[in-house]
Parts: sequence; C-alpha cells; structure tokens
Amino acid sequence: MSKSLRDLHDVELAAQAAAGGRREYGELVRRHGSAVRGLLRRMGAAPSLADDVAQDAFLQGFQRCSEFRGQGTFAGWIKKIAARLYLKRVAREARYVAEAEADEAAPAQDQAGSMDLDEALRTLSETERVCVSLCHGAGMSHPEIAAAMNLPLGTVKSHVKRGLDKLRARLQPVAADGRSLHVG
Repeated sequence: MSKSLRDLHDVELAAQAAAGGRREYGELVRRHGSAVRGLLRRMGAAPSLADDVAQDAFLQGFQRCSEFRGQGTFAGWIKKIAARLYLKRVAREARYVAEAEADEAAPAQDQAGSMDLDEALRTLSETERVCVSLCHGAGMSHPEIAAAMNLPLGTVKSHVKRGLDKLRARLQPVAADGRSLHVG
C-alpha cells in the first residue's frame, strides 16, 4: 500500500518532484509556503511582493529540485532561494535604502502585553533587518549572507549583532511602571 503525500518526508517528496512529480512538489509548497512568505515579510517585503517572490522561489525550486540532497531541511533550502531572489529584486528595483536609526521608544506590545517581533523588526535599518532575517529566519550563515548581499563578512556580522542588540533592547519586558526589566 502506498503512503499518502502527507505521510511522506520532505526528502522523499523532493526526490519524487525532481523526477517530475508535480503533486509531490505541490505538497512541499503547501507545507512550506506560509513560512517562506513569512520570512520575506520579515525581510521587509510587502505582502503582495512576498507572495510574488515566494511563487518565484517555488518555481525555481521545482526546476532545481534535483539539487536538493537532503543535507539540510527542505524549508531551509527553499527559504535561501526565496531570500536570494528577494535581495536581487530589491537591488534591481533600487529600493535598497537604509532606514534611519530606530527611535528609543518602549517595546511594541499589544493589549495582552505580548511583544510583536514584526513591529520590532521594522525599527531596524533595512540592512540590519535583512541580515537578521537571513541569519535567524532563513538559517543562512554569515558567509552565505555576505555572498548573497555582496557585503564584506565583517559588515554582515556587525549588522546581525547590532540588529539583535536592538531587538533585545526593544523586546525587553517592561514593568507596570514603564521601566525595563532586565532579564539576566
């Protein structure tokens, strides 16, 4: 008895997709589409642009599916493709302009007091947001980010560290009297 598509591992689905299996690749898109779009939105893409780039990434992924060897996760592999496509699109459209430094406002919180990562990411400069998103959202290494963004390795490391420091400060829990609670 054959397994249903939902029962197959990503590596099995990718192998079948590499042999032309459109249904199998469709299952991979169903499994990982929202995560790819989420990464792109965290990198700064508007929802419609995130949808477009994700679609392009999955098309390119289908064409290159035979290159996926299962050495990492399929989700990580397709996110790297999407991140690189987004960076190329941003550079091509000349919208890659650094934002002003984030203000020193209190952490972004909703009524329940939970912290909003997306809002905090928007306070970073464009380059910091992209570097942090690629490192921690797409699982790319600093050298991979440097190559994808055409930046020196040290610059990428600085952007990631500075971005994470700003996020930590921004997302620091706040006491009822408005003071930051330092978690140590």
